Amino acid sequence: MAGKSRGPCLMKGLVIAAPSSGSGKTLVTLALLRALKNRGCRVASAKTGPDYIDPAFHSAASGRPCRNLDPWAMRVQTISHAVHALAEGADLIVAEGVMGLFDGARDGTGSTADLAVMLGWPVVLVVDVKGQAASAAAMVQGFARFRTDLRLSGVIFNRVGGKGHVDILSQAMAEHLPEIPVLGFLPKQADLVMPERHLGLVQAVENADLDHFLEQAAEWAGAAVDLDRLVAIATAADLVPGNEGPLPPLGQRIAVAKDEAFAFTYQEVLDGWRQAGAEISFFSPLADEAPDGHADAIYLPGGYPELHAGCLAGNQNFMNGLQSAAARRAFVFGECGGYMTLGQGLVDAEGQRHEMAGLLPLETSFQKRRLHLGYRKAVSLSDSPLGRTGQYWRGHEFHYASIVEEGAADRLFRMRDALDQSGTEAGLKVNSVAGSFLHLIDRADD
Repeated sequence: MAGKSRGPCLMKGLVIAAPSSGSGKTLVTLALLRALKNRGCRVASAKTGPDYIDPAFHSAASGRPCRNLDPWAMRVQTISHAVHALAEGADLIVAEGVMGLFDGARDGTGSTADLAVMLGWPVVLVVDVKGQAASAAAMVQGFARFRTDLRLSGVIFNRVGGKGHVDILSQAMAEHLPEIPVLGFLPKQADLVMPERHLGLVQAVENADLDHFLEQAAEWAGAAVDLDRLVAIATAADLVPGNEGPLPPLGQRIAVAKDEAFAFTYQEVLDGWRQAGAEISFFSPLADEAPDGHADAIYLPGGYPELHAGCLAGNQNFMNGLQSAAARRAFVFGECGGYMTLGQGLVDAEGQRHEMAGLLPLETSFQKRRLHLGYRKAVSLSDSPLGRTGQYWRGHEFHYASIVEEGAADRLFRMRDALDQSGTEAGLKVNSVAGSFLHLIDRADD
């Protein structure tokens, strides 16, 4: 059953970007989201790119679900669908960028700037000015002139020193870029630091003091940023969504693993399944819950199973449930951490091996960390509930695990990087069980 067609989305939005990673844009975005929420603004948020972790923090800050908007991996109709969903019941959408404003995939596409231009939303640049003063204005000037189709409509200076620092920054901007307003001067705040993990930030659910942290951040931003002027900068997107979801439903009744070990799902995928008529249930492997025994598809998304491998290995209801599903030929599909869980065994960072479900001939290890990172183009090598042979996909890979042993099985995908290089076959498929390290994001034309 196809989703109901909707008209153009005229929701106002803006993009928070930065010259580079480490400039403080995630902290500033979270602070603005909570500050706006506290003022009564119904603010929704999005994260540029494939990041799974930041959106959970966004949701905690705004009180609303956050969605990914990925101009490299997603079709325009998928991005438009996500914007429409964010717009429901909201006054404003704030989209956080990724890396530097003009940084994208290896082929040069998919940047935060590309997303801003696609949506017609203005950019607010967060600039870390520690160790510089008037030079910051020169940097802003370069970013403002780099692309003529991009509107850089405001600047927030981060890690500002005392009044003298503010005066120099203000004078330089007024003299050289009077058309770009400075929306705020955020002072250095040593206690506002976000913890990190090997895949990025610690998950929001693991931070017991998160709400207190967000309130502190909101107070910091609310006192230093002109929120009224920020909201006034926002402009409306004008996109019409399509009716086809990113991935076809894996079955009619889909059981999805969901807890701290399996947390990396895209809301657009789940929405697409529901709109196509599928029923979705959730279960927690960490709580030793088995998937719905009536489900005709089981989905194990990515996450951090390696941090809970001992627990998972001992959870017999969970493991038996996976094996029973495979025995009745339900489609069992795992991505990244879910893929490793479907294997024979997983070796953690300390060298301890843990028995996994044993449904795929795969041994993986975290003992010798090796980063696998990047966008991927993929094509299906066989028919499955994912689609017919030859179906094209866009996705990304981000993990530190290595394959130490792989048995005989059909390959699931042929993969290339964003430059159409490094072609390789990846993933495994045995009867109705399949998986790979690839996080699928959307269908593609090539």
